[in-house]
Amino acid sequence: MPQVPQTFFDALAVRTWCGLALQALGRAREEIDAINVYPVADGDTGTNLYLTVESAVAAVEAVFLGHETASAGLGAGSGAADASLDPVPALSPSLAEAARAMAHGALIGARGNSGTIVAQLLRGMAQVFAADGAAAHTDARGLRLALRHAADSARQAVAHPVEGTVLSVASAAADAAEGAEDDCGTVARAAYEGARAALAATPGQLAVLERAGVVDAGGRGLVAVLGALVETLTGEAPTTAPTDRAPAGTPVPVVTVTEGDDVLCADRPEAAEDGGPAFEVIYLLEADDAAVARLRDRLDALGDSLVVVGGDGLWNVHVHVDDAGAAVEAGVEAGRPHRIRITHFGVGDAHTRAAGRPPRERVQRAVVAVVPGEGLAGLYAESGATTVLARPGEPPASGELVEAVRRAHAREVVLLPNDADLRHTAAAAAEQARAEGIRVALIPTRSAVQGIAALAVHEADRRFDEDVVAMTSAAGATRYAELTVAERQSWTMAGICQAGDVLGLVDGDVAVIGSDVTETAGTVLDRMLQAGGELVTIVLGDEAPEAVAEHLRTRVREAYLAVDTVVYRGGRQGSLLLIGVE
Repeated sequence: MPQVPQTFFDALAVRTWCGLALQALGRAREEIDAINVYPVADGDTGTNLYLTVESAVAAVEAVFLGHETASAGLGAGSGAADASLDPVPALSPSLAEAARAMAHGALIGARGNSGTIVAQLLRGMAQVFAADGAAAHTDARGLRLALRHAADSARQAVAHPVEGTVLSVASAAADAAEGAEDDCGTVARAAYEGARAALAATPGQLAVLERAGVVDAGGRGLVAVLGALVETLTGEAPTTAPTDRAPAGTPVPVVTVTEGDDVLCADRPEAAEDGGPAFEVIYLLEADDAAVARLRDRLDALGDSLVVVGGDGLWNVHVHVDDAGAAVEAGVEAGRPHRIRITHFGVGDAHTRAAGRPPRERVQRAVVAVVPGEGLAGLYAESGATTVLARPGEPPASGELVEAVRRAHAREVVLLPNDADLRHTAAAAAEQARAEGIRVALIPTRSAVQGIAALAVHEADRRFDEDVVAMTSAAGATRYAELTVAERQSWTMAGICQAGDVLGLVDGDVAVIGSDVTETAGTVLDRMLQAGGELVTIVLGDEAPEAVAEHLRTRVREAYLAVDTVVYRGGRQGSLLLIGVE
């Protein structure tokens, strides 16, 4: 870390900032949860902000990893024979690429009212950084403009802005930054100090905060994020920690949290508005601008705390309503909603239990699995698994996996990540669940077809260790392959591919490059069966040709005696085809 203020802000700064912001929110998460009284005292603002930024971090890291992998691959294949190839890409993405990844990750991972607003703040900054896509970095002026646009766009995303919230803190940060002229470090520090002053003033702007004796929780989270920006650009963390309390003399509520059988129960201040909407509804929405404008009007009439952020065809919708079904139906009419999350305030959510309702008895064992498409989600669910849907380009964060483990409501859980890139995320989720008293075994499945094999031998009645060993053995004995389409020219283990080529990957490495899906699938299957096998599992994506499954069935029947074939439809799973050989 540099010990003098930086004069510029680049892709590496984006990466560092995201990582430091996640650490800061991790340290402050419980504190922020405890002061969450507006708009609903559901005690999850710190957690929601952490999950939102965690998703942004994952997206930025994926972009950097992609550049590093591409550079290593093309560099290894460079030489006279490769003279016609494009130059080896840089190890680091451009500022625009990193900023767009940060914004997209936050958008798809946004949780709660404050998380959704912070996602829009990051998107607003990214729009300024990406205005000149070729620029390697921006200066103090660019950072000031980014903070200003972030605050303005976040305010526009909220149907009815309220002062004394994260919006006020963001605006104050942008105002303070406008007076900083020297360098990016100076701009960041000015924004942080402006945000701190605005945070301290929030109880005087919002009566519910004054009654509770706390500052705004979302604003407190934003101050932590801006403190991370200061550390990124100066090398020094702010020495004065932001206060989470209102001025001296204001009564402070007692907040106690105890862990029950299935939820966390809290004695907290009353919600901002007694008798307010009963449900929080959040979903991602694929829709055009005109449809979203109509959706805003409809949802505004249904409830409150409406925040709609995003653009370019993908939006994150957040609203509090009494009729959750109507809010989802409005999304269906506007476009294609997915990742729908509905929380009933005060009844069975993550923090409270309905009065008088006995705790639900835990089952002994459950399986939690990440699946890449709706079809496989249905298949896994039919087999008794709790599923987490991973859509193309939208890997789940560790918080989502922890939620799924909790939702399984079991004393023992077998976790199937079904993706090599999710191993660290799944490990973090397993560790968190273990800290909550749940016995978790992580089986390192690298493909959904390995997960199918593991689930096929799962027996909840036998000893946990024996079940885990059997499932691990079944997964390990399953070779896996997938067919996908190359997006650009690149160097692979099978040679140089061109954009549009069909790639056949076996056990994670490109083994076949072809031009026809059916022929390439047949070649891949032959290679896999050369080592033997008893069962072939085929999972068709929604873009795979209809004839490919029958072609592979016929090939197995005619060329490989005593080998059975089973075909499933995976839906929108990112790959044209998944193949497993046991």
